[in-house]
Amino acid sequence: MTLRRPRGGRRPSAPLSGRVAVGIAVLTLAAGCAPANRSDEARAQILKLDGEWSKAAEARDTDRTLSYWSDDAVVYPPGRAAIVGKPAIREYVVQSFQVPGFGISWKTTGVEVASGGDLAYATGTNRVTFTGPDGKPAAVEGKAVTVWRREPSGDWKCVVDIWNDTPKSEN
Repeated sequence: MTLRRPRGGRRPSAPLSGRVAVGIAVLTLAAGCAPANRSDEARAQILKLDGEWSKAAEARDTDRTLSYWSDDAVVYPPGRAAIVGKPAIREYVVQSFQVPGFGISWKTTGVEVASGGDLAYATGTNRVTFTGPDGKPAAVEGKAVTVWRREPSGDWKCVVDIWNDTPKSEN
């Protein structure tokens, strides 16, 4: 089969179906990359926020510490009932900061972002210090899971925060 030049001397363009196929292939590749890029960006944001949050708690800055939880957050401290909502969480944080020798720090080691890009969970370790009953400094190593939600403003906030002690055999 030979192609004839159409009138006017121009070469025939690629068939429409070929151009559509190329366009679909490009869009498919781009769509496949977009969620990974958004997940990487969200992961980086959460790691940054979580590091800032730990520093705020280490500094015993109540307002900054509270700013990382959503208004409807739920906190599950070890051995206690759930603490629901920012006013109750504020009371818990204030009481914690008043414990003699109290200190807390944590390091998030993993963040997984949901495919929709609006929820994520993070895992890591923590360390809580306080003055023991014998008057000597004491420390408890722990592990934690936090759930983060992207708010309508685009900010990430912690909505669920749970931790527990690491068994002595794992320390």
